[in-house]
Amino acid sequence: RRLGYSTRQVERQLMAELGAGPLALARAQRAQTARLLIETTGLPMAEIAFAAGFASIRAFNDTVREVFALSPSELRERAARSSRQRAQSPDTSGVLNLRLPFRAPLNPDNLFGHLAATAVPGVEEWRDGAYRRTLRLPYGHGIVALTPEPDHIGCRLRLSDLRDLPVAISRCRRMLDLDADPVAVDEQLRTDPVLAPLVDKAPGRRVPRTVDEAEFAVRAVLGQQVSTAAARTHAARLVTAHGEPVDDPEGGLTHLFPSPEALATVDPESLAMPRTRRTTFTTLVRQLAAGELHLGVGSDWAETRARLLALPGFGPWTVDVIAMRALGDPDAFLPTDLGIRRAAKELGLPGGPAALTARAAGWRPWRAYAVQYLWATDSHPINFLPV
Repeated sequence: RRLGYSTRQVERQLMAELGAGPLALARAQRAQTARLLIETTGLPMAEIAFAAGFASIRAFNDTVREVFALSPSELRERAARSSRQRAQSPDTSGVLNLRLPFRAPLNPDNLFGHLAATAVPGVEEWRDGAYRRTLRLPYGHGIVALTPEPDHIGCRLRLSDLRDLPVAISRCRRMLDLDADPVAVDEQLRTDPVLAPLVDKAPGRRVPRTVDEAEFAVRAVLGQQVSTAAARTHAARLVTAHGEPVDDPEGGLTHLFPSPEALATVDPESLAMPRTRRTTFTTLVRQLAAGELHLGVGSDWAETRARLLALPGFGPWTVDVIAMRALGDPDAFLPTDLGIRRAAKELGLPGGPAALTARAAGWRPWRAYAVQYLWATDSHPINFLPV
């Protein structure tokens, strides 16, 4: 219903596109999660069954055998034969090493550059060629390290509860925009003679998104009319004062980003920001904490935009950047953004917001990706992989 379709329409569309209905897809997801845990950990099969979401050991055994034509024990034996090291020292610490596939091409420069350049100390860091961050998850917390490779993204996950594996993977894929169709996006943008050279130079740019929509909305407010460095400083102060501490044996991460519930109790007078922005901040976090504002993956984009615009201190730029990076709107556009205006001037595009928006009509429905190509004309650190 939230998508605007009936149950029958959703089932019909899934069958047409994927050849399976929602129940079969959910079953396949459980089977894949079970396989990952079987092959990459030394956990007992009973723990794996429930961590993967099966209601019983029997359902776990039957599904694994039906999907993979092997029993769970046979799957583990096969994995052990192919990795002597894994067979000698099975990992029971909750650490998983995975490969996240993507549709080629993928240009990692602005994707990882943006995440690293805006990283909040204690919550995020760039270390040893990987973007690392903490994750707030339904059953506990996690730490992920994501490394760009030529044909996949290396994903090292440390989870306090392995039941969070499917959610953690889904959030990481969404943050890196790995399920985008870069061929379709780039084909459309190449129809504009100004964008075509930018696309040809570095095809496959993705939109850097987020693992936590509420967190990103808060950070968008903290970043209003200040530099990237100042926004990071504001966020780091909140993290130190109100974030939940975590242990990171492999790096320098210290906290989860504070939840809306924790931030809703913050004394506005303690915030080092203009009074009007304090009002914006407190209104946002209190509405998020009370459940009056929803920024989930399935949120209606138009309705959520309208609700955000009604909040004090929320203008088009803040709303559209949240739509682009938190809600996942591929057509979100930022005609008033300083970086976009600079790029437009350099490339000979219209400079005024209205005129630029009119010109960008030909980039629809992929204007959020056009934003990435336009931003990339600048020498800002967000456009480059850290060294």
